[in-house]
Amino acid sequence: MRRSEFDRAVDDEFGPQGRVLVDDLILPPWQMTAREALKVGEPPRAVWLALCAEADVPDARRHGVGRREPKR
Repeated sequence: MRRSEFDRAVDDEFGPQGRVLVDDLILPPWQMTAREALKVGEPPRAVWLALCAEADVPDARRHGVGRREPKR
């Protein structure tokens, strides 16, 4: 997962509230917010999965999100 895919996944899953979660919700694996974890170099995929776990996102909506539709 790239950073742009992380941002798209957050927007798609959480809508306007997503930015608040990224900035304010402390993620247990790092004891920091998603934004802070990304800034120190944690992989976007790991941050996405930690964010989903803390926000109780169902497993079915955690994988493969954030990607654009394939070009035709």
